Amino acid sequence: MKKDNDNFFERVYDIARQIPYGRVTSYGAIAKALGTARSARMVGWAMNASHLMDDLPAHRVVNRKGVLTGKHHFDGTSLMQQLLESEGIEVIDNQIVDFEKHFWEPEINS
Repeated sequence: MKKDNDNFFERVYDIARQIPYGRVTSYGAIAKALGTARSARMVGWAMNASHLMDDLPAHRVVNRKGVLTGKHHFDGTSLMQQLLESEGIEVIDNQIVDFEKHFWEPEINS
């Protein structure tokens, strides 16, 4: 039996897969693109549930201030930061430097 949020999670993953290399987006921006602007927390749940998906760049999804709030869901204490830095994104104290410069706004799906 399929859970109601399975389709929502898949829609979140579809957007997350579109985040360009060297860019990041936020849980809220994904929620807004899905037409569910108040569901940023559910986007977070979807991303937390995605840790076994190798094709999903979950490290590119951060909170609205550019803080690596999902980092504890990655193996190792600094893997999320290391992945971002390997793409040229500077991180200091779990915060993306020049967040606006690296921010990617997903297209709104209607």
